[in-house]
Amino acid sequence: MSTSCFDREDEIFIVLVNHEEQYSIWPHWKAVPGGWTAVDGVKGDKKTVLEFVERTWTDMRPLSLRKWMDEQAAKKGAEAAPASLQ
Repeated sequence: MSTSCFDREDEIFIVLVNHEEQYSIWPHWKAVPGGWTAVDGVKGDKKTVLEFVERTWTDMRPLSLRKWMDEQAAKKGAEAAPASLQ
């Protein structure tokens, strides 16, 4: 029975980010999959890279959803403003 490289505590990982600002850890020796980019300067054991992801990825919503929600909030704010401010 083999162990996945993702389960190995002695593996060296890098951190990846995609266009939606979602993060993942990845074994340093594997090719970076399409749609993902390695975060510069972040490489280490599993604990180190997971700590980076936890500190950095504080909003789990995809970027497109965050933008859409901000647009909706701005529209509601404009609708609620008094006519003299519009």
